[in-house]
Amino acid sequence: MSTQANNPLHGIKLEQMITELQAYYGWEYMGYQVNIRCFTHDPSVKSSLKFLRRTPWARTKVETMYLEMLRKKR
Repeated sequence: MSTQANNPLHGIKLEQMITELQAYYGWEYMGYQVNIRCFTHDPSVKSSLKFLRRTPWARTKVETMYLEMLRKKR
């Protein structure tokens, strides 16, 4: 338990991240920041989840974008 104390992503599901990012930035900006088809062509939470769960490099970029959004909100 103590290993996760300073991890801001602990307990946050990928679906929650995508939903909050979409509400804050919108699909167009997300597709600009992370150029993946599930953000640029017919975007949806379902297609994004499917792709990001299979693609570690893209998930890392989305997690970084989420952390940046959290910093901006503070």
